[in-house]
Amino acid sequence: MPNHVATYPTDEQLKRWRSEADEMDMSFSEWVQGMVEAGMKNFTPTVERDEDAHELREQRNDLRQELEATRTRVRELETALYQGEREAIAEYVENNPGVEYSEIVQHLMNSTPERVSRQLDVLEGERVQRDGDTFYPTEGDE
Repeated sequence: MPNHVATYPTDEQLKRWRSEADEMDMSFSEWVQGMVEAGMKNFTPTVERDEDAHELREQRNDLRQELEATRTRVRELETALYQGEREAIAEYVENNPGVEYSEIVQHLMNSTPERVSRQLDVLEGERVQRDGDTFYPTEGDE
């Protein structure tokens, strides 16, 4: 159990002490303990900010860039999702009402290289790496 020490400051002192503790973002108890230790070591403690305004701006800008990169990636993934097999079938049926099954299959066979190219473009660098005309999983995905 922590030890307890009592002190009897004047109302003015107490008000000033609490104000200084608040300014230093410390509990009153922490502040009193810190001031006693500081007084015993004969120095004046100061609170210094961890970062200055310039560093905070840099962090903010980095976070904004990261956010924009993430938004771009989400857009790419959404595009890839909607360009999948289901989307290709749905678009073909919408553009050709009454189309027969065999025509849908033939359309998918004819348009496969284009769809595969789009998917590889999205995957390249993320999960797939290209070496000429051959593809490999990226490092770490093996």
